[in-house]
Amino acid sequence: MTNIQAKMFNKRASNPKNRPDQIIKAISLRPGQKVADIGSGGGYFSLRFAEIVGEKGRVYAVDTNPGFLEHVKNSAKEKGLVNVIPTLVSKDELDLPEKSLDLIFMRNVTHHIPNRVEYFKSLRRFLKPYGRIAIIEYKKGKIFTFRGLFGHYVPKETIIQEMEEAGYLLEKECNFLPEQHFTIYVVKNER
Repeated sequence: MTNIQAKMFNKRASNPKNRPDQIIKAISLRPGQKVADIGSGGGYFSLRFAEIVGEKGRVYAVDTNPGFLEHVKNSAKEKGLVNVIPTLVSKDELDLPEKSLDLIFMRNVTHHIPNRVEYFKSLRRFLKPYGRIAIIEYKKGKIFTFRGLFGHYVPKETIIQEMEEAGYLLEKECNFLPEQHFTIYVVKNER
């Protein structure tokens, strides 16, 4: 079942209407960079990032579901990608190297995080100076949609405010996604 879910997540992420190529372009990754894909699901973006950052780069595919991470690991192996590191979140603790990440990428994850301001503050310890956080989150859906019924969204203004409270500045706002908003942040004192 987990494998089917992982494939479903990847199919949705890769759908052209969700503009994966524009997302990749907007975050401007370079060879040798280190990225954490928090809430990696089936690993679609983790694998794309791994191709861009190359063998000298690293991509940490971070998830709470061991089955998803096994799928990511197998997919990376099939593609010959040796720079993907599946990383299981246990007891809400992230096992990532401190002061090492160029980018933290979070897609459709923030609505699952209970105390986001504290969570975002805790992420700062993993970022290099001038490291960034890219957040893609659902916009509010109609009342009888999955997002509307189950609250699987966070308003963009809320995320911007919470990120500011956590010590980040809005660096870039991308408005090309039909069902989501997409913002990129840097640590305040490093701008």
